[in-house]
Amino acid sequence: MITLDKVKGVGPRTKMLFNKLGIENVDDLVSHYPFRYERITRSNLQEANEMDKVIIDGKIDSAPILVRLKGNLNKMNVRVVTSDGKVVGVSIFNRAFLKSSLTVGANVTVFGKFEKSKNIILASEIRLGLLPKGEKIESVYHGTAGLASKNIAGFINTALMQYGNEVTDYIPKTYIDKYNFLNKKTALNIVHNPPAMDKLKEASIRLKYEELFLFMTKINYLKIKNQNIENGIERKYNEKDLNNLIDSLPFKLTKDQSKVLAEILSDMKSKKRMNRLLQGDVGSGKTVISVIALYANYLSGFQGALMVPTEILATQHFENVKKTLENYNLKIELLVGSLSKKEKDTIHKKLKEGEIDIIIGTHALIQEDTIYKNLGLVITDEQHRFGVMQRTILKEKGDMPDVLYMSATPIPRTYAMTIYGDMDISTIETLPSGRKPITTYLKSNKEIKDVLHMMYDELKEKHQIYVIAPLIEESESLDLTTVNELKDKMESAFGSKYNIGVVHGKLSNKDKDKIMEEFIKNNIQILISTTVIEVGVDVPNTTMIVIFDANRFGLSTLHQLRGRVGRSNLESKCILISDSDTDRLKIMTKTNDGFEISEEDFKLRGHGDLFGTRQSGDMSFKIANVKEDYKILLQTKKDSMKFLESTKEEDIKLRYEIISSINDAWNKRKK
Repeated sequence: MITLDKVKGVGPRTKMLFNKLGIENVDDLVSHYPFRYERITRSNLQEANEMDKVIIDGKIDSAPILVRLKGNLNKMNVRVVTSDGKVVGVSIFNRAFLKSSLTVGANVTVFGKFEKSKNIILASEIRLGLLPKGEKIESVYHGTAGLASKNIAGFINTALMQYGNEVTDYIPKTYIDKYNFLNKKTALNIVHNPPAMDKLKEASIRLKYEELFLFMTKINYLKIKNQNIENGIERKYNEKDLNNLIDSLPFKLTKDQSKVLAEILSDMKSKKRMNRLLQGDVGSGKTVISVIALYANYLSGFQGALMVPTEILATQHFENVKKTLENYNLKIELLVGSLSKKEKDTIHKKLKEGEIDIIIGTHALIQEDTIYKNLGLVITDEQHRFGVMQRTILKEKGDMPDVLYMSATPIPRTYAMTIYGDMDISTIETLPSGRKPITTYLKSNKEIKDVLHMMYDELKEKHQIYVIAPLIEESESLDLTTVNELKDKMESAFGSKYNIGVVHGKLSNKDKDKIMEEFIKNNIQILISTTVIEVGVDVPNTTMIVIFDANRFGLSTLHQLRGRVGRSNLESKCILISDSDTDRLKIMTKTNDGFEISEEDFKLRGHGDLFGTRQSGDMSFKIANVKEDYKILLQTKKDSMKFLESTKEEDIKLRYEIISSINDAWNKRKK
């Protein structure tokens, strides 16, 4: 890889700023694609309305006059004769440095708002030079403080001039010829400097294909690699002992639970290493399946680990697992960051010596000083909340342990088969018996009194309520309900009789956990929160969730939030409050099926953050969009598999390069 400092003009400071954007080499730089394009054409001032945005070009007709204002502010006035012969005044603030360049006769292009009544353009930008004939398409980039879009564009073009021919092309020649793709340098030049929209589309498709081809090659490579691993743990255990546990449960497993359990146990008995995703809607009963799997692992003579994203969730899992297995003499421990050094040291010693059968915890499970004697099964709950390396470090703690990922984020089936193509997938769709569907209401802000009455009815029954807002404090740009506003409203309505708590992302984990503990104990009856409760603990006594500004959330997020209630046999309600986007939200009132909702969400919004971070590479593509480019994704899935099986010398060489880049990235993350 060519380093950034090889690009003309990139010094230590610029390199540091690029690093902030995740750009570390020339390949990264030239694939930092524009997030939008501006179509720049000359404005006709005669047709423009008062304060319309305009773009004009022409010649400076008068020497600029600099006016000093209060403080360090200044304003510069100049007269311009436009290309079509019109005379217009131009004013621009705080650009005194331009004065020396704006000489009489100089060609300029002016961007700004046209104050028609005064024949003045209030300029936001003045550039030297005239616009080209016809339309100009300008690229706009995400930057950072000290590195603006224009600067980035300049460095990208410099890099393309210097090293455009050396940038790695990951599309095999077979497919370049088959689809008549542009060469990569040409495609990159067009995407960064589009001559026309049709050319931009052609170049974009080529680069999207390459990005998705590389992604699917990684997926398929991992799939083949996993299939070929025969040195996993081949387990043997007493079936009767396991059935005793299943029979002792206070409920009967659903048909779906029995099916996925059979798939997991089959994996654990085989020579191949398990690499399975267990998908299930909120409250579908994934946790009990994980406990049974951990017990089967214990019966086989191995240690098991369950990693979850938060301490409070780890504590709840710990209590649940202990309760389920209390009659079976297992040594179960909790390992979280808040334990004292002495407590941690004791647990570490026990783990290393094999005196712990099941360990439950947060990322503390993967610290360097956490050593296992014979780790046989690794389970990560809410797997999308962990980064690639966190999950991988845990599974590498043992000698080829089986791996089970669990997720309560339903993913459309067709997409899951592609995105998680390197994993086996088990899905629980039916809810356990006794669980009542959550009734969802869609209300406007005018109906807030009705909502308060509904809340009061729940509180009278000694039930608890979640209240959700999208923001913590006032925003100048968004007129949305804030957590602080809601606190005032709820205190006004209920504060004398009921306790109200507030939890949001800006609080420390310790403070969040403290408030959640009070809520679990029912010392707090109304919990006002942002989406931090989306993945959280079970509070069976919570029977209502009220979500303000519901239009601001994706359907999948709303479904996750709704799943915080309905965790018992009590009737539960979800109230969505919104004055807009009500047609989209109506599906929430019609179904509790997370998979159906995820399909709809995908149609409307694309993948968003549905998939989290993947073992095989991040889902945050630079130019491709899973929803819009799904046909390309499916094609690359087929093409990449053929490529991995190809015996052509050129394909073998490229394949080695791709696999090496995967391993290099992997090792880099490890370090």
